[in-house]
Amino acid sequence: MRRLFGSVRARATLGAVLVVAVALAAAGAALLLSLRSHLTDQADTKAESAAREVASQIAVGTAFDRLELDDDHPVQVVDANGTLVAASDDLERISGTGTAAVTPRPQSGGPGEGGEEDADDDSSPEPGEIDEDTEFGDGSATIDGKDDAYRFATVRVETADRGLLAVHAGASLDAEQSAVTTTTTGMLTGFPLLLCVVAAVTWLVTRRALRPVEDIRREMAEITASEDLARRVPEPDTHDEVARLARTTNATLAALEASVERQRRFVADASHELRSPIASLRTQLEVAAAHPELLDLDGAVEDTVRLQRLAADLLLLARLDAGEGPGARRVDLGEVARREARGRDGVSVAAEAVEVIGSRGQLERVLGNLLDNAQRHARSAVTVSVRRDGAWAVAEVADDGDGVAAADRERIFERFVRLDEARSRDDGGAGLGLAIARDVAARHGGTLTVRDAPAGGALFALRLPLA
Repeated sequence: MRRLFGSVRARATLGAVLVVAVALAAAGAALLLSLRSHLTDQADTKAESAAREVASQIAVGTAFDRLELDDDHPVQVVDANGTLVAASDDLERISGTGTAAVTPRPQSGGPGEGGEEDADDDSSPEPGEIDEDTEFGDGSATIDGKDDAYRFATVRVETADRGLLAVHAGASLDAEQSAVTTTTTGMLTGFPLLLCVVAAVTWLVTRRALRPVEDIRREMAEITASEDLARRVPEPDTHDEVARLARTTNATLAALEASVERQRRFVADASHELRSPIASLRTQLEVAAAHPELLDLDGAVEDTVRLQRLAADLLLLARLDAGEGPGARRVDLGEVARREARGRDGVSVAAEAVEVIGSRGQLERVLGNLLDNAQRHARSAVTVSVRRDGAWAVAEVADDGDGVAAADRERIFERFVRLDEARSRDDGGAGLGLAIARDVAARHGGTLTVRDAPAGGALFALRLPLA
């Protein structure tokens, strides 16, 4: 059963059929109740009309044996004691009127004879008065051997000789039963056919609606198998959820392709950067092994330090790419700036105490990288300032060098990018310092930008939300 309704099409079809079935059942029940009520009201009207017709004849003094009774309506006339005084000639059996008698007792005279002694009794109703209220009930009767269900109306009339009489007249419910039976049969026959049509239409419509989804799934399966992230899924020329799904999928594929390409480029660049100091260090060690007197110890140490820094930078980038959080400690950004500037030649600091939330180690790395970059490009002086700016803490590092061209102010934050290749290699730069600084700033909810410094060099501005 789970496999049978495992697809969206099957569940949608089943849901549509169930909803329509419930709606049809409710509508059919309401229709049958309305039809039965309407036909019952018609039978009540006919029965009441027949009963009042007979009551009117009795009220004007017509003798019981001279009453004109409609052959289509079974009629009983009973007195207050339940004694039958008149009935239809063809009536053979009756039920539902309170008395099952079908043969009236012999009576002398009619309703207009005798009873003069009660005429002056003010407490008795006037003879010939017909009750305005009508009572209705269900029953059955047999007329000329035919047994049918009837709706009976009871009307009371006051007579002079027999007192209060009850006239029971019935109207056949055969038409009502026939109409209800025919309608029920029609619904039982038509509803399954209608449900089959609903199921078929829903199945076809959902198949057409889900065809783009299947195309997307098939293309994604082929992309996964081929590992070609440059491919894209087809986008339907519509404005519905499926089209938005296709566009989102393509955007995800584009982001994934860019991420994979960036990772490949990162690995290639890292390998390239590692190859140079390793090759230099190996050469020095091989020369020292053959000619110990030619050992360049300072160069070996420098290459080793360069490898250590590069490995530390690569490890930090790997942790940042893996989603390492900034931490939740309070850090005095001014104190961090003073500590990083301590011991550096030509660096002046003007920092006030400004607290932010984050990782002290990562923020030290940011300011350290900015100071390294500024000293590498400055002619003579580097200035560091930390201040408040509204809800932000702002740390600025400026130098008096040549500055950064406007076209390169975003490019310098990319990984392994060096605007001055030769000088950067000589100074040990790998093009990762500014990239790390911006990544850390973004993970702390801040920004890192560059613009022209007042002294003509570059000014790097780190903005972080205050604690």
